Amino acid sequence: MAEPPPPVVASSSDRIDYTEVARRLDTIRVAPEKRRGYEREAWPHWLALDGGCLNAREKVLIRDSRRPATLDAKGCTVKSGEWIDLYTGERFTDPQMVDIDHRVPLEEAYSSGGHEWSRERRAAYANDTSDPLTLLAASREANRAKGSKGPEEWLPPKRDGICLYVADWILVKARWELSMDERERVTVGNILADCRASAAQQR
Repeated sequence: MAEPPPPVVASSSDRIDYTEVARRLDTIRVAPEKRRGYEREAWPHWLALDGGCLNAREKVLIRDSRRPATLDAKGCTVKSGEWIDLYTGERFTDPQMVDIDHRVPLEEAYSSGGHEWSRERRAAYANDTSDPLTLLAASREANRAKGSKGPEEWLPPKRDGICLYVADWILVKARWELSMDERERVTVGNILADCRASAAQQR
C-alpha cells in the first residue's frame, strides 16, 4: 500500500498560520481540471489499512469525538460519541447522523492530478487518517451539499468556519501535490487574503 505523504501540519486548529498556508499555496500548480473518467469505485475507501478491525471511518469518528467514543462489543464499530460539525456548528451523538468528509473530495482529487495515481495511492488518500486535515466528521446534510464542489462553488454555511476550511483545502492540495484550476486558485487566494487581513485586525 502506498504511504501517504507526511502531514503538512500537526493538526487542524482554529489558529491558522497564514504565512505557512500562503507559502504552500504558492507551490500549487495551476492547470485545467480533468473531469472525465472519474469512478468512485477506483478509490477504495473505508478500509482498515493497518490490518485491524477499525476502518478509516471508525477511526475518524473516534478521533473527532469531543468525548470518548463508545464502541461495540468487538471494538470495531462506534456506537456513540459527540461530534460538532465544523461546517454548520451542529452537534451529534449518533454516528449514523455523521458522514466522514474528504476535505478535498475524491472527484476533485481525481480531476486535480489523482487521475494519474495508482490504485494504491488512491486508497492511501481515500483512507488517510495520518493527517486530520484530509478527513473529518461532518453532518450528512453539509457533506452532501458540498458533494464534489470546491471553494469556488461551495463554502461552509457557518461563516467563522470558512477561513479554516479554505486553509485546510490549500494544505491538503499542497501535501498531495494536487493542482488547482485558475478559477479555484483565484477564489482561494482572495478568501485567504481576506481572512489574513481580518485576523491581523483582531490582534
